[in-house]
Amino acid sequence: MEIRTIHANGVEFAYLAVGEGPLALCLHGFPDTAHTWRHLMPELAERGYRAVAPFTRGYAPTEIPADGAYEGAALVADVLALHEELGGDGDAVIVGHDWGAFPVYATAGRFRRAVAMALPPAGALLPGLLEYEQLKRSFYVFLFQTSLAEMAASAPGFLEGLWRDWSPGYDARQDIEFVRRSIGRPANLAAAIGYYRAMLGTTPPSGRHPEPDPASTGPVLYLHGEQDGCLAPGLAEGVLDHLPDGSRAERVAGAGHFLHLERPEEVNRLVLDWLGPAR
Repeated sequence: MEIRTIHANGVEFAYLAVGEGPLALCLHGFPDTAHTWRHLMPELAERGYRAVAPFTRGYAPTEIPADGAYEGAALVADVLALHEELGGDGDAVIVGHDWGAFPVYATAGRFRRAVAMALPPAGALLPGLLEYEQLKRSFYVFLFQTSLAEMAASAPGFLEGLWRDWSPGYDARQDIEFVRRSIGRPANLAAAIGYYRAMLGTTPPSGRHPEPDPASTGPVLYLHGEQDGCLAPGLAEGVLDHLPDGSRAERVAGAGHFLHLERPEEVNRLVLDWLGPAR
């Protein structure tokens, strides 16, 4: 896979690409990079898709956005702009994990098929976020609202600890190396933390990006690891009550938060069966 660049929504995005055909846009989360899709992208290419995985705003080698915006509306606007600039059409599909799943819910109707992993839609997620056990899991979200955030997140062992807790038993050494190349510099780390500061309103919305169109929703395949140490599997219960008609949800046994890396064969099968061959 080669790294290319493209200008979309005022940001110079770097992205990995493989294959030819309809666009398959693959979005990573935190603390992660476009390399997280290294198992899925070749399979998508074999099915006739042009698999594209951007490094999201602020994650090097993508540039840090000049507008400093990391609110959800900015992420949605990025996806819509990337879809257009990459030549996506009605046959394009989208896959998102963790933060990458957020814009999937708001844009699924613009894509022929959509997949979200490890981040339930807000209606399913919010009721359980303030339960004690989940608050312990989510300590980093609240830490990231403080002035200690960058110091803590750059300390030796912090990122390794998140991966170890979130996906028990998975060897994340290669992934951590990718992450350090992407957000190892202070400015990039601050950008990654900026997503969380925008999420809880510590950083007010920039107002530079339009709010998502509610009519842009569509059916979604939702996947969640049974051993997810970031967002408890129980948060995914009843997820179909908060997804559009025609959606589907699956829990993946023996997998944690990074299920697509831990159980690539099973997750790839679920994703590809849902997406179907390119057309």
